[in-house]
Amino acid sequence: MHQHTTVAPASSSIVWDNLDTWVAVAGCSDGRKVVVAVTPGARESVESWAALLRDLRARGMPCPRLVIGDGHLGIWGALRQVYPEAAEQRCWNHRLLNLLDKLPRTQHAAAKPLLTAIAYAPTRAEAEQRRAAFETWCRRHGYDHAAVAVSRDWERFVTFYRFPREHWRHLRTSNIVESPLAALRLRTDAAKRFKRVANATAVIWKMLMVAETRFRRLNAPELAKRVYLGIEYQDGVEVTTKQGAVA
Repeated sequence: MHQHTTVAPASSSIVWDNLDTWVAVAGCSDGRKVVVAVTPGARESVESWAALLRDLRARGMPCPRLVIGDGHLGIWGALRQVYPEAAEQRCWNHRLLNLLDKLPRTQHAAAKPLLTAIAYAPTRAEAEQRRAAFETWCRRHGYDHAAVAVSRDWERFVTFYRFPREHWRHLRTSNIVESPLAALRLRTDAAKRFKRVANATAVIWKMLMVAETRFRRLNAPELAKRVYLGIEYQDGVEVTTKQGAVA
């Protein structure tokens, strides 16, 4: 394993009764993105995710600096068991879709720009200001439930501000996993149902290995090593200590 690892987990379609496939992709310090695990497990199971993470640890993967995932995965509970020091980032794409689902379709054109502006704010403080603007808009139109939902689990949505700005496009969402799985779902849906879990897992592994050859490399991979070494960032900018400051 390379020194710095950022793991972006997501689950695939169900291809057999009551089971999902857990997939983890790692961003390495040389800029590559590699599939490091494809494991069948019980849907949303903390224990299934914990087993996957324990396997990664046993194979030599150090604690990832950041883990990106959906809000409904057992990954978060498992992470606290296996890699409790890892920072956590929830996927903004999933959050935007979930929030739009809470609004009438006729309001999506007005709400979507307000939500996108939150996710792409240049600083955390501005993201919070834009969140407040969306909450005000929601309450003005009688959508209090959406106003409450946008603040739920907020800290996990703004973790990326503690990492280099050049990496933000990789850290806001779990699309690095979701994108290759889109094509994979078409294949597995066409097959309707695999008779053996092992066969389905093997097909998914093979397809992801092919997709991996086309993965876009991380921006500014040289900064990944600095993150691994513990360099701190605030709003995407490296935090420096002033020399010769008077106490």
